[in-house]
Amino acid sequence: MSDPLGFFALLFLRTKEFARTRLAAREDGQGMVEYALILVLIAIVVIVILQIVGKQVNNVFSNISNGLAR
Repeated sequence: MSDPLGFFALLFLRTKEFARTRLAAREDGQGMVEYALILVLIAIVVIVILQIVGKQVNNVFSNISNGLAR
């Protein structure tokens, strides 16, 4: 290479592109982790709600079933 500035400019551009693609991949993975945590939180809330009102819902369905069986 006869032009050292051209070499360093090319090296800088390639390094910049490499870092940009790596950081973008990390951000995508981070987004997926955030979505997974939100889904886990929603699942925990649903399970707690079902445990609290589960017996009442079961009684309602049992009453409906018994009413239809008559």
